Amino acid sequence: MTVNVRGLPPNTEFDFFVIQVPNAPFGLSWYQGDIETDGRGRGTGVFVGRFNIETFIVAPNTAPAPVVHDEPPFPDASSNPPTAPVHTFHLGLWFNSPADAQAAGCPNTTTPFNGDHTAGVQVLSTRNFPDDHGPLRDAPRGPVARR
Repeated sequence: MTVNVRGLPPNTEFDFFVIQVPNAPFGLSWYQGDIETDGRGRGTGVFVGRFNIETFIVAPNTAPAPVVHDEPPFPDASSNPPTAPVHTFHLGLWFNSPADAQAAGCPNTTTPFNGDHTAGVQVLSTRNFPDDHGPLRDAPRGPVARR
């Protein structure tokens, strides 16, 4: 998936996620990678994965999880909750830091949406789609392997 952004603050880092719903509380969220804007506020991210109606998260049972970050306000969980398959059809982009968000005139709120769990607020999302029908739901499935 290629994501192109424009009209954002120049020379700023952002964190890109596949998310369950486009607005808070966001539901289950899956980090894809970073997008950094150039001096004109444009950026591109290229992400490899399954981004279509088959995009989902599942946890048939509880399992231990590594705790890499144990500091408040967003420490890592030490295990996962079991969950049936949950589709994640939406996309969201967060400021990489609260300071970058504040410099752009946004609140300097800290959120867990980066690798250190110290991101700023969400800046873009696919909120123009219904919560249960984000753009990935209708994305082409791509080539199918045949035997």
